[in-house]
Amino acid sequence: MHQFDPFDGAVLIDKPAGPTSHDVVDALRRAFRIEKVGHCGTLDPNATGLLIIVLGKGTKLSEKLMSDDKVYEGTIKFGETTDSYDAGGELVSSLPVPLITLEELNATAATFQGDIMQMPPMVSAVKIKGVPLYKMARKGIEVERKARLVHIYSFQFSSYTEPFAQFRIACTKGTYVRALAHEVGQKIGCGAHLATLRRVVSGKFDVKDSITFEDALKLSSSELQQRVLPFLTLAQAN
Repeated sequence: MHQFDPFDGAVLIDKPAGPTSHDVVDALRRAFRIEKVGHCGTLDPNATGLLIIVLGKGTKLSEKLMSDDKVYEGTIKFGETTDSYDAGGELVSSLPVPLITLEELNATAATFQGDIMQMPPMVSAVKIKGVPLYKMARKGIEVERKARLVHIYSFQFSSYTEPFAQFRIACTKGTYVRALAHEVGQKIGCGAHLATLRRVVSGKFDVKDSITFEDALKLSSSELQQRVLPFLTLAQAN
């Protein structure tokens, strides 16, 4: 019979823009003095939304939970290309935005649905020979990356007010939404970058059921325990 501690499980956190996913893990580990804390799928510092934080024995399920499909909502800004493909990068080019309709944007988005090969951006946490790409990118080094297969279930724009378009995407793990934003910009012909990104769903879990990072840090240990999804509940989620 397995013995489980009240902290063996996961907490759903709504990450704000600013801290890295690792910052959130560190802060919770320190605040609640929990030895083992991890997360299930990195969100870029500028991204917000659902971060599944695994605690104690729950860390054993991180691979399982990380492999789940994801849903994101966000904004793409047309006319400006950046080296990181998002708003945090350096501006690479600025071009006038052609007259485009929401229908035309959705016709372009539809070309990405299904299986696609995607190249990780140079500014990413993917490691080559143990070194994260973003560290090489900071030194101005560009290296050959391997494209990887991802699946886009749906990709749709809901509104467009030049130069910003709102979208929602459902995809497999490991999809770089900012790389998609960049490619959409290339297809439209004026360039684009990811202006905002929010993860709203990961597997069976929804950001609606999360607690903000700020509020989580204000909880007492017993209050946090009330919010822990137990190990066995997580093990059965698929």
